[in-house]
Amino acid sequence: MKKPKISKPSKRDIIELSVIIALFAVIYLTGSQAEVFGKVQQAVLSTGIMNAGELDESVQIPANFDFKLYDESGAIVDAQSLKDKTIFMNIWATWCPPCVAEMPGINKLYNKLKDNDQVVFLMISEDKEFQKAIDWVEKKDFDFPVYQLATRLPQEYETNVVPTTVVIVDGKVVVKKAGMANYNTRRFRKLLEGE
Repeated sequence: MKKPKISKPSKRDIIELSVIIALFAVIYLTGSQAEVFGKVQQAVLSTGIMNAGELDESVQIPANFDFKLYDESGAIVDAQSLKDKTIFMNIWATWCPPCVAEMPGINKLYNKLKDNDQVVFLMISEDKEFQKAIDWVEKKDFDFPVYQLATRLPQEYETNVVPTTVVIVDGKVVVKKAGMANYNTRRFRKLLEGE
């Protein structure tokens, strides 16, 4: 019985493999993984199959305002002072590709609602160095403010997944979504505006 002949890789195969390995090495060594994979996931979000408008807002639990945040200037923001507001709270990190993917949509949503003083965006960075998050948001020309926790989040909002988004309306949690989504939809804007 004849052994099957194993073909040698061609020069073209070796070149293609080398280019792929070099590309992944550059992505890894430059720390661009979140950016690159975020762009791929952003393409998925643009299809509309992960629109936040499809979330079920019917499960409501009382919100817990027992936490504090640092704003970009280092001032303390007490969540108790936001009890009467609608809160869009997003827990994210610069090293998280799904976070990177959903940020442009969140920024668009923020810009549509920033003049509504009844809606507050709490973009809470999980980065160990808060300045890194501040610099990243500035580099991306995003307009929303970023925060870092000054105290632990209440158990109601604790998550092992970034991004996680929580929406509080009339003192109740109406949305808690782990994972990325497109929040810049008409239905979601109406939820935040109380329509």
